[in-house]
Amino acid sequence: MQLATWIASGDLELGWALKFDQLSAVMVFVVTWVSAVVHVYSVGYMSHDPHKPRFMAYLSLFTFSMLMLVTADNLVQMFFGWEGVGLCSYLLIGFWYHKPSANDAAIKAFLVNRIGDFGFALGIFGTFLLFQTVSFAEIFAAVPGKADARLHFLNFDTHALTALCLLLFIGAMGKSAQLGLHTWLPDAMEGPTPVSALIHAATMVTAGVFMVCRLSPMFEYAPAALAVVTVVGAATALFAATVGLVQNDIKRVIAYSTCSQLGYMFFAAGVSAYGAAIFHLFTHAFFKALLFLGAGSVIHAMSDEQDMRRMGGIWNKVPYTYAVMWIGSLALAGIPFFAGYYSKDMILESAFGAHSGVGLFAYALGTFAAFLTAFYSWRLLLMTFHGQPRADHHTMEHVHESPWVMLIPLFVLAAGALFAGAIGYNWLVGEARGDFWGKSILVLPQHDSIEAAHHVPTWVKLLPLAMALSGIALAYVMYVLRPEWPAQLATRFRGLYLFLLNKWYFDELYWNVLAEPAMRLGRVLWKGGDGAIIDGLGPDGLAATTQALSRRTSLLQTGYVYHYAFAMLIGVVLLVSWYLLTRAG
Repeated sequence: MQLATWIASGDLELGWALKFDQLSAVMVFVVTWVSAVVHVYSVGYMSHDPHKPRFMAYLSLFTFSMLMLVTADNLVQMFFGWEGVGLCSYLLIGFWYHKPSANDAAIKAFLVNRIGDFGFALGIFGTFLLFQTVSFAEIFAAVPGKADARLHFLNFDTHALTALCLLLFIGAMGKSAQLGLHTWLPDAMEGPTPVSALIHAATMVTAGVFMVCRLSPMFEYAPAALAVVTVVGAATALFAATVGLVQNDIKRVIAYSTCSQLGYMFFAAGVSAYGAAIFHLFTHAFFKALLFLGAGSVIHAMSDEQDMRRMGGIWNKVPYTYAVMWIGSLALAGIPFFAGYYSKDMILESAFGAHSGVGLFAYALGTFAAFLTAFYSWRLLLMTFHGQPRADHHTMEHVHESPWVMLIPLFVLAAGALFAGAIGYNWLVGEARGDFWGKSILVLPQHDSIEAAHHVPTWVKLLPLAMALSGIALAYVMYVLRPEWPAQLATRFRGLYLFLLNKWYFDELYWNVLAEPAMRLGRVLWKGGDGAIIDGLGPDGLAATTQALSRRTSLLQTGYVYHYAFAMLIGVVLLVSWYLLTRAG
């Protein structure tokens, strides 16, 4: 539905239009529901913050930008919403601007996302170059005719749709924190907890998944790009799960869990199971927002303490929070019959059912990641709520349940974590999926991995559940029956422990290889180039020369009459000499 003309420049004509099909409807449902409960929750969580109106304004602006993104009718309008949520994430992560760590995290999120957005922008330019339009309807109609088109650039000849899809996927990697462009997501936990739930669980980070599914008619004709999506998604799922094993900040554990679950969504899209990717996005929104807001309730109860090593023994003091955290963790681990069970298993079965090398790779990594996910989920539960209290006496005396304005949103999300999977299964990935998705998602007949998922062997369906139960059992042994084991393992395998604790040293790698050399080069260009050459020979040099000449000239102003008379005499001599010489010539 076109509302107005937005851009008219040469051959580019864009209207401001809203596209509201089944894919947009699912996303609008997720965004509005999660945003609503986060707004209500924030009333209680931010009640003592003096800048609550600014916080609510940022949340509302974010919700608007996200809705513009998911209802966009063309790539440029999507980019408007894309950049809008990026701006709001910067504002919300750095909301407590008096904390240097929050400012650093906000800048980091903004810059890392700009790297991905640059790829997205190039993809939009290339799409317009190939199709002479950025409208989704016109692009999708023209894709089959461009299936074999080639792009020529700087003596490179490449398959056009593969190149464009890879560029667009780079944008998705940045926004959805995939391996390589993921480093901003854990640091974003510096923002208030409702921000973590809204941005990093249900909405902004899923924008990349939505974008890939929206562009399924392009990706379906670029199998090489789909293979890259699958490999990156599977690697991200495993990487983030390994890092989550050893984190001690309760919000960082859940943040890496988000990163891992986004990997599941991407490798589902990579094997053409777009419906399964959106199904997991749908269920994940409820249980991950529940876990984040539940963690916020714990932090509220523990007087702003976030380190799980200083928690424990509080389950009977915060019974409602404890109950909903169990529900969220069971859904995350994929235990029947919680929401995550339906969507995560469908993704793994689709990866296996694709019967491709990358599909089997994704199934193997995803199944092992399911074991790790269950382990760190129960590690969080047991360290936070069980065992001996490890907080100081003053903190334990003040542990209390959150107010109802914070608990009611938790109950709403808990209902979603319980029932969203069973409710959405048939429509999104079951027998009714063809009628439900209609033309909003395209899957070529030879790529229908969801159909194949319904016919995989029984062991393929049971293995992820067995891995999840094994992870829960191991966490119980290590943190209840043998609580001395974690410290002993960390000491014995010190190198591996530090490798995981420091997040595979990605931050250090980027700092040493990219950031610090760039800063040194910038300093050389600044001091040696701009300062010494441009300014030195330009405005600064002219100013310094004028100042020096003026200073020397001022030395002639002595105040003695005989000095001036002598100078006049010299002048007369020079004038007469010049006159005589010219006359003689």
